[in-house]
Amino acid sequence: MGQVEKTLREARANPANIRFSDLRKLCEYYFGSPRQSGSHLVFKTPWPGDPRVNIQEYHGKAKPYQVKQVLAAIDKLNNG
Repeated sequence: MGQVEKTLREARANPANIRFSDLRKLCEYYFGSPRQSGSHLVFKTPWPGDPRVNIQEYHGKAKPYQVKQVLAAIDKLNNG
């Protein structure tokens, strides 16, 4: 199993315990390079509407609600 699949599985199992660096790698894999906006990393998504995913580090971890947003965007990308 590749690192992306492993991180994706871990994020789905426990969104409150994902390292920010792992979430960033996951976003870069699916959405490309981010744009930096202060402490936030903003990733573009390929659909119209609100075409972005926004993540922010909090004490080395990813914020759980942002992990859930990233997972929803990945699901939309894979199913769309």
